[in-house]
Amino acid sequence: MLAESGLDGRTPGTATLSAVSKSHYPYPPDEFDVRGPEGTPVGVHREPRSGWSSVWPFLLIVVVCGGLAVGIVSFLSDDGDPATPPAAEQTAGAGAEPEASASADAEGEEPPADGEASEDPADEEPGDDASDTATELPGDPAAANLEASVVVYNDGAGQGQAAAGQGVLSSDGGFVDVAATDAPDTLKGVYEETTVLYGADRADTASAVAEALGVDPANVQESDDVTASEQAVWVVLTSPVG
Repeated sequence: MLAESGLDGRTPGTATLSAVSKSHYPYPPDEFDVRGPEGTPVGVHREPRSGWSSVWPFLLIVVVCGGLAVGIVSFLSDDGDPATPPAAEQTAGAGAEPEASASADAEGEEPPADGEASEDPADEEPGDDASDTATELPGDPAAANLEASVVVYNDGAGQGQAAAGQGVLSSDGGFVDVAATDAPDTLKGVYEETTVLYGADRADTASAVAEALGVDPANVQESDDVTASEQAVWVVLTSPVG
C-alpha cells in the first residue's frame, strides 16, 4: 500500500512530475504554486498581457471602417468626367460678343484724312459760351435806359433779397429808379427761376438788368402785363441775388 500510494502520501508519480516540471518552469514561484489540500496547484501561472494586445483589435476595426467609408464616397461621387458648367459656357460666350463687336467697329472706322482735325468738344476755344450767352440777350445792354422804372419783386428768394437786388441794380447797373417789394399774388409761384419781364421796346433795358443781376438770358421775356404797367422792367426773384 505504501509502495502504491507513495512515501509521502501523494499520488504515485506526483513528486517526479513536480520535480520535472519545476526544472523547466521559467517563472518564479507565486501564490498560484501553493499546493491545495490534495497536493495539486490551486492555479496556473499566466504571463500578463501587454497594452498593445488589447488595443490593436480596435485600431484594426477603425482602419477597415475608414477605408470602406472612403471607398463608398469615392464610388458615389465619381459619375464620370465633370462637364463644363453651363454658366461658364454662357460667360465665355457673352464675353466673346463684345470683343467681336468692338473689332467690327474698329474695322469700320476710317482714320481721318491728313489735315483734317477730329471734332472734339474739348478742342473748342474757351469763351465761345460767353459769346453765345451775350448774343442770346434780347437787346443791347449798352443801349439801356438807366432812368427807366424797374421793380424788384421778392418771390420766395429770402428776407431782404428784393432790397439786395435793388442795391445791385443801383450800384453796379447804374439804374436810378429802382423799387423793391414783395411779389403780388398774380406773380407768386409762377416762375421757378429768377425772371426778368419787360414791356414793349424795353429789350435793351431788360438786358442790362439781367446782366447786372446775373439772370440767365433764357429767362428774359417780354410781357404784356409790364407793357400795360407804368414800369419798364419787372424782376421776379425766386433765389438769392448773386
